[in-house]
Amino acid sequence: MAIIEQSTGTTRSIDGIELTPKVVAQLGPPKFATVEQERQHRKEKLAGAMRIFGRLGFGEGVAGHITVRDPEYPDHFWVNPFAKSFRYMTVSDLLLVNHDGDVVYGSQPVNRAAFCIHAAIHQARPDVVAAAHAHSPFGKSWSSLGRLLDPITQDSCYFYEDHTVITEQGGAVVVEIAAGREIASKFPTGKAAIHQNHGLFTVSDTVDAAAFWFITMERTCQAQLMAEAVGTPKLIPHEMASYTRDLAGSPAVGWLQFQPLWQEICRTDPDLFD
Repeated sequence: MAIIEQSTGTTRSIDGIELTPKVVAQLGPPKFATVEQERQHRKEKLAGAMRIFGRLGFGEGVAGHITVRDPEYPDHFWVNPFAKSFRYMTVSDLLLVNHDGDVVYGSQPVNRAAFCIHAAIHQARPDVVAAAHAHSPFGKSWSSLGRLLDPITQDSCYFYEDHTVITEQGGAVVVEIAAGREIASKFPTGKAAIHQNHGLFTVSDTVDAAAFWFITMERTCQAQLMAEAVGTPKLIPHEMASYTRDLAGSPAVGWLQFQPLWQEICRTDPDLFD
């Protein structure tokens, strides 16, 4: 690599490339020419997110599910099949389920709880494209307290005044449509919910953001549990917590934060695209 300073002192270059301002690509969710391309993309991200959840230890038997709305049929959503390991999920494994609970694409059974809760959330929240839930260790531990997370770290500010605690059906295995709707009715806005004695739910307009919010919320629960085990955390003031949430807690930033995880799983697990 050669760095050359021109005799005039006004122009510099590296390997013959002038060091002048360049037009660089802006990062953001891709655009699609066809609905088929968008559907395939959503399914790939869904399978990849599940593998990441498995790698992070979020699997707990048959519990846990991530869903994404179909781009052509918005009253249908793609979901992982019942009793399939997060760690080995592939695009071809995914099921398409309607809001009546019928599997309309795929041949494996669907988790009844996944249908009852996620269908209700998708129906109640047209803004939600993807929703994530798992029985992650720190999320379910924190949920037993029935408390909101406090703004004790920069990351926790993502959820400041943007998450809720749901006490209805807390601790119950939700297999009835009415119970799922009761839960969804307490989650009308915001990116996340703490379901008491159960665990975390996160939502967004992409699989990427919904998955990242879940991952960082799980770690935020861990951080607060650890901090409170040794003392009383100092809270970030309202103005600063709100500023950080507005700056770094948007769906676009959630999408962006997921990309390093996506790059890793694509490199290590290319069979997820099968």
